[in-house]
Amino acid sequence: MHRKILIVDDSDINRGILKEILKGAHPVMEASDGREALECLEKFHDDIAVVLLDLIMPEMDGFAVLEVMKKKGWMEKIPVLVITGEDSVEIERKSFEYGASDFVRKPFDNILVKRRVNNITDLYMYKDRLEVKVEEQTKTLQEQNELLKVQADRLKENNARILDALGTIVESRNLESGEHIKRVKDFTRILAEELMKDYPEYELTPDKVEVIVSASSMHDIGKIAIPDNILLKPARLTQEEFECMKTHTTRGCDILKSIKGAWDDKYGEACYEICRYHHERYDGRGYPDGLVGEEIPIAAQIVSVADVYDALVSERVYKSAYSKDEAFHMIMRGECGTFSPKLLNCFKNARQQMEDMVTEQKEGAHA
Repeated sequence: MHRKILIVDDSDINRGILKEILKGAHPVMEASDGREALECLEKFHDDIAVVLLDLIMPEMDGFAVLEVMKKKGWMEKIPVLVITGEDSVEIERKSFEYGASDFVRKPFDNILVKRRVNNITDLYMYKDRLEVKVEEQTKTLQEQNELLKVQADRLKENNARILDALGTIVESRNLESGEHIKRVKDFTRILAEELMKDYPEYELTPDKVEVIVSASSMHDIGKIAIPDNILLKPARLTQEEFECMKTHTTRGCDILKSIKGAWDDKYGEACYEICRYHHERYDGRGYPDGLVGEEIPIAAQIVSVADVYDALVSERVYKSAYSKDEAFHMIMRGECGTFSPKLLNCFKNARQQMEDMVTEQKEGAHA
């Protein structure tokens, strides 16, 4: 069904001429003044394709009609062609300011009137179709983004499950570790969140923190390759045995390389950095590469402190657990190796959280 043309003019003759010129293209409605025009628009604005509007009319002139149309938002969908016999630039400017689209000049030229009406209605119809298409595409993009978010969340969950499963394999061999990996993850989260808050220069985000926490499960994956007589030895290791134990960092990286593709790149990179560098020390006296200061990836630095802290507060077959207070001061005094001053500051600020976590974990173990 064709939308209608509304001709608004107080002159019967003008309305008749325009109706005759435009017959056949669209059904034509007529209004003899501004008030009658607004009544038609109120009832039929969804069905009107274009308004031909005279400016000079009794009771309510064309500018008053334009003002109402603008306030009600009709002009976004209905173009207005102003009927005028004047060549005044001021009238044209004012009409455009009110939102008019074009002009139909008196005396009427049949071809020009038809062309202007057809052009403006085609333009608005195209605009409407384009808006609908954009709306449909926007909705489709939103649905696709939601789907991608769901897929990303599932991938993140799968990454975490894979890392936890591999970590459990390490625990199954290293009888001393027990819940070590879970505890290291908890301590890593506390330290990483403190570092994110206090030192924005590391550019940590909640998403990056989650990756580091999950990847911390891999810090000891290389112990799978350490012989049982060394890994499970209940006494102090000899120098030769300790050198073999130190290779768990590089052997772990070899294992991670062999299963590359099991998770996305950001998890793979974090796993590799943590596995290889979590025994590096800030003063360069760590292993396997003797990295110094900020050469050590921040993920490995965080896990390093978490790992050492857990080793201190946990009971092992070759030692008793240190108290929380002793463990704190041993790390702060550098008795367990040198750590970043910024990270030590975070450790100090998070002390209560770390100690509460130790208490909670011990109570859970005895429950």
